[in-house]
Amino acid sequence: MSIKNISIGESELEIMKVLWKSGKPVTSVEIGKEVESHGWKKTTIATFLTRLTEKGAVTAEKQGKLYYYTPLVSEEEYRNVQTESLIKSLYHGSVKELAAALFEGEELTEEDVAELRNIFDERVK
Repeated sequence: MSIKNISIGESELEIMKVLWKSGKPVTSVEIGKEVESHGWKKTTIATFLTRLTEKGAVTAEKQGKLYYYTPLVSEEEYRNVQTESLIKSLYHGSVKELAAALFEGEELTEEDVAELRNIFDERVK
């Protein structure tokens, strides 16, 4: 299954962030500790993990009595696909329109602008 066909919900994304951050296979118990601020029950976390596994975003490997979960999609891959989708759906496929919206929204600090300028300059070289 292509990453472009995998739809990850907001809560599922919180689980994925834990898996990406870990860098190693993780149990649902370990995930629960990382997301305890959400107040999710074990069954809720298990449901998210089952969905992510069915979607092909995560693999589950049983070792003894526990399942260990590993992401099949990297954070960078997911971020790139989501960015591309956002640009296509909201900005008519134009990166320039997205950049203009960021500048017009005054959400960028002078430091942000300087960093972006450096990125653009490096890209042009």
